[in-house]
Amino acid sequence: MTQQIPMTAHVEVGDRIDDGTVELDPTLAYLRLAIVNVVLHGRYGAGDRGWVLVDAGVAGSAETIERTAATRFGPGARPSAIVLTHGHFDHVGALQALADRWDAPVYAHPLEQPHLDGTRAYPPAHPSIRDGLMSLLSPLYPRGPIDVGSRLRPLPADGSLPGMGGWRWIHTPGHTPGHVSLWQEESRTLIAGDAVITTAQESVYEVALQVPEIHGPPRYFTPDWVEAERSVRALADLRPKTLVTGHGPALAGPAMRDGLERLARDFRAIAVP
Repeated sequence: MTQQIPMTAHVEVGDRIDDGTVELDPTLAYLRLAIVNVVLHGRYGAGDRGWVLVDAGVAGSAETIERTAATRFGPGARPSAIVLTHGHFDHVGALQALADRWDAPVYAHPLEQPHLDGTRAYPPAHPSIRDGLMSLLSPLYPRGPIDVGSRLRPLPADGSLPGMGGWRWIHTPGHTPGHVSLWQEESRTLIAGDAVITTAQESVYEVALQVPEIHGPPRYFTPDWVEAERSVRALADLRPKTLVTGHGPALAGPAMRDGLERLARDFRAIAVP
């Protein structure tokens, strides 16, 4: 059996806003959409092309994301870019609809682009009976590819992020070949995508409750555990103050950092099925 790293509730961070987002600082918020989070970067009232969307949620969430963006940034405000941590179905479900409506470029790591340009599906899921219902259902999850056509762009080779001054992307493969995490040195804020998550994504019960726990990437969709371990080690070495992930609540403080360090140190016992 794999282990867990439970966290007490007081380490959750952010203020819940009327538009459904959880605000982490004046330029950063996230929105939970069913089983996954999307991140919005930009100040309130930033206006057209004044903000960035990170990941694009599950299928059917386009209207919710668009409505939240309008409330936060202004009616009709389009992002300057959509940045993807990776291309799994629960991170690109509304991508094609939103990219078309907003006429927005989509940025992803070059190794992720075959899954976003119609070329290649992801490998089949690896369900495990002991991991819970989400794992058992995983063979039914869409594997793509999707095709966002000419809107697709490679992330800048210099590590910068379009529209997100002061942030850089870090290649964190394992969960997918082109998975990236986003890092702001000044605030020590980490958007980890699914390289690290803060709930047991394999369990419907824990997904519903969102009990804060430090976990490795979802087991049923992670093909390369050697790379996943290296990626977690690289993220733990950053010693972030705030951790935002693709699944689960944002966490902050020493308990979170200690949990991330323990995950990196004991990765094979904690994370690998």
